[in-house]
Amino acid sequence: MRAINKLTSTAVPLPLTDIDTDQIIPARFLKAITRDGFGENLFRDWRFKKDGSPIEDFILNNPIYSGEILIAGKNFGCGSSREHAAWAIADYGFSVVVSSFFADIFKGNALNNGIVPITVSEAFLDTIFKTIEQNPKATFSLNLEETSFKNETTGETVLFEIDEYKKNCLIKGYDDLDFLLSLDKEITAFEKQQVVY
Repeated sequence: MRAINKLTSTAVPLPLTDIDTDQIIPARFLKAITRDGFGENLFRDWRFKKDGSPIEDFILNNPIYSGEILIAGKNFGCGSSREHAAWAIADYGFSVVVSSFFADIFKGNALNNGIVPITVSEAFLDTIFKTIEQNPKATFSLNLEETSFKNETTGETVLFEIDEYKKNCLIKGYDDLDFLLSLDKEITAFEKQQVVY
C-alpha cells in the first residue's frame, strides 16, 4: 500500500446520505479476481447511462471537482460488507473519505486498503460542503500523525479517532502482512529463545 501521513488536496463533494456499497460498486462488477480496474466502475449507475455515456450532472463527471478527498453524507458505506467498495474508491484515486458516520465494516475495509476514513461532526461536515460550494478549488489537509483534518479556507481543524495500529500501518504503507514481515528480526529472536523439549 502507499504510505500516507500528510495530504493537502481539493475535494469532491457527495452530499447524499446512506450511500451503500452497491451504489459504490454494483454487484455485477465483482467478478474480477484482482483489485485493479474497480475505479472505472465507482458509482457506475450514478456516473453512466445504460448505453455507457456519462450522466453529465453527476459530480464525478464534473471537471470542476477533483482531488484525493471524497466528502460524503452520513452513513457512508452501509449495506453489504463487500471489500470491493474500498477497492473501487482507492483505485479511482481517493485516499481520504470524510463523513459524519461510516458503516463499521466499510470503515475496516477502508483502513485495510490504504484509505483514511475520517468521522467528523455533522456541523463540520456541513461547513465543508458549504466551503466547496463557494469554491470548488478549496483545499483540505490531513495530518495522520496528529489525527487532524483542516479546512484550509476557514482554518478550522478537527481531531478524529483512528485505531492506533491501523494509523501506524497507513503511515508506513503496511497491510497486515507487511506489518508482520517488519517484525521478522524480533520474531526470529523470540523463536531462538524458546526451549525445545
